[in-house]
Amino acid sequence: MTQSKGLVLIVEDERHISDVQRLYLSRDGFGVHVEADGSAGLAAARRMHPVAIVLDIGLPGLDGIAFCRALRDAGDWTPVLLVTARGEEADRILGLELGADDYLTKPFSPRELVARVKTVLRRAAGPPGPPPPGSAGRLSVDPVSRTVRRDGEPVELTATEFNLLAHLLRHAGQVFTRERLLAQVWGYAGYRDTRMVDVFVSQVRAKLGDASPIRTVRGVGYSATAPGP
Repeated sequence: MTQSKGLVLIVEDERHISDVQRLYLSRDGFGVHVEADGSAGLAAARRMHPVAIVLDIGLPGLDGIAFCRALRDAGDWTPVLLVTARGEEADRILGLELGADDYLTKPFSPRELVARVKTVLRRAAGPPGPPPPGSAGRLSVDPVSRTVRRDGEPVELTATEFNLLAHLLRHAGQVFTRERLLAQVWGYAGYRDTRMVDVFVSQVRAKLGDASPIRTVRGVGYSATAPGP
């Protein structure tokens, strides 16, 4: 039967986990390919061009962190959903800093996995609503190609980083709490781990440098300065 939602690559060395992931994603209409180690997974990503990658951090050989770094260094911005153990917080944060789009902590519901994959794909397609301003100071934002330029030079942003920047620019001057950003940008109402917002804001700021329009509102959250005339 032809799958209609695209191919998801699972890179997971624990067979009983990858079997459940494959089952639930297939039931939801995704094609699924599984690899059990990082090197084979990276080769499959380059060969098969999946719509999303479900990536375990604790892989033999090439681990999930090195996998994500190699993927992004090659200019591949396929959405990545990290799967981590409870004690891997530092690796999880590093994975997000290297360009992963989201993460799940073991153990998790396979239904939540499917929901998270669908959410990162929606984010990759772009948020609904009017496009952000075409320019914001030294930045140029193209909502059609989903690209950003700083002083005329391209800036590589992940889908989630672009959506965060675009959302704040679209509502320039408005202050958003971390919880509200998680709900409106990530689609996670009631999600408790707000540190993920700080990580992504930090990444956007690092990439945009002193041209970043994002401002911290102490004790509240974040805002973007309105573009100049």
